[in-house]
Amino acid sequence: MTTPPQRGIGSGFHARSTTDDVLRGIDLTGTLAIVTGGYSGLGRETTRALTGAGARVIVPARRRAVAERALAGVDGVEVDELDLADLASVRAFAERVLASGRPVDVLVNNAAVMACPETRVGPGWEAQFATNHLGHFALVNHLWPALAAGGGRVVSVSSAGHHLSDIRWDDPHFAHGYDRWLAYGQAKTANVLLAVHLDARGRDAGVRAFALHPGAILTPLQRHMTRQEMLDRGWIDEAGTPAESFKTPEQGAATQVWAATSPLLAGLGGVYCEDCDIAEVCGDDAAPMSGGVRGYAVDPRQAARLWALSAELTGVDAFATSTS
Repeated sequence: MTTPPQRGIGSGFHARSTTDDVLRGIDLTGTLAIVTGGYSGLGRETTRALTGAGARVIVPARRRAVAERALAGVDGVEVDELDLADLASVRAFAERVLASGRPVDVLVNNAAVMACPETRVGPGWEAQFATNHLGHFALVNHLWPALAAGGGRVVSVSSAGHHLSDIRWDDPHFAHGYDRWLAYGQAKTANVLLAVHLDARGRDAGVRAFALHPGAILTPLQRHMTRQEMLDRGWIDEAGTPAESFKTPEQGAATQVWAATSPLLAGLGGVYCEDCDIAEVCGDDAAPMSGGVRGYAVDPRQAARLWALSAELTGVDAFATSTS
């Protein structure tokens, strides 16, 4: 495997492009998409945009009643149950999708938690790594037959937060000293590495994978941050107005919708995107949380190593028979 081609392709879009901009002229009638967390923040806007272009969208949610209320009036949506921190729940949801016999054309791994207090789930796993990465890893693998049947695209919503931490191979679950921002950074790096290895393994079946940074947007993702923290970081002013650099939800969701649907990405995959284009690899001396993708996040060897670790932890690997 070689390093993915992290070079812009001149998409014609930019940081302020919206979901409607990137979908203009694209007809998704007859396609099936799954958007985790597709009832809140960027996920809801992604669901709205995809259904507006004709797609049928399944929104799996930990709080089904909340999701149903949030999506009331949005046509073309099915709400189901899924708790990404519970592997039994992940398996059960995937089995329901497979039982329907429908191919999955798009899977957007959008749901996430950010900078939460130290929380343990399952067998003592750190919650951000477990929810943001391991739950989605298990979901992709359980859904593999439906993804392969549809020649689907898998989109992992990462973040510039991946700049904060590589994978902590010696202590991925923070058994020795928890830092909520390093934990978030590690989980977001894992999101990118998942796309890199999934694309390498899935492309022969027509399945391509992408990761992305949506940009800075105020959404419920910030629920674990205080107002003062956001003030200190310059995210909002005293009146609560977002910084000028922040995007609207329609702009923030544009890159994941673009990655999921753009014909410009045909034949490509395993790349990290931002502002509706493929991002460049940034130097080791780049400022934290600046533009571009860190080299460690798109390293195929790191991606393969993380895949093996994730398969060991979750007990699922769609490619095990072909690698044994």
